[in-house]
Amino acid sequence: MSTLNSKVRRVIRHGRIRKKVVGTTDRPRLAIYRSLNNIYAQLIDDSKGHTVASASTLEKDIQAESSVSGKLEVSKRVGQMIAQRAKNEGITQVVFDRGGYKYHGRVKAVAEAVREEGLKF
Repeated sequence: MSTLNSKVRRVIRHGRIRKKVVGTTDRPRLAIYRSLNNIYAQLIDDSKGHTVASASTLEKDIQAESSVSGKLEVSKRVGQMIAQRAKNEGITQVVFDRGGYKYHGRVKAVAEAVREEGLKF
């Protein structure tokens, strides 16, 4: 077994994913970053190299909502917000980039919320 820690292994996994997953203007990349307490989602156009839209748990809208509690519920809300912002930009399809994390828990909650809002990937 290698002596690499879990963060380094995640970055290596993310590199393998990024070889295949590329966002375009028509179909940007939905990139997820998960920290211990927060989760971040960005729509990235890799051809131009800029972020089209973003959402995270640090936004005042999410923190002000008292009805949303627990990391899974907050992650679902982030997924709904990023999907709404994508629709406002005229985006209907994205490429999902799980960032080297397992498709499980909070990452899965964001992805399912995005799908429920109507984005396809």
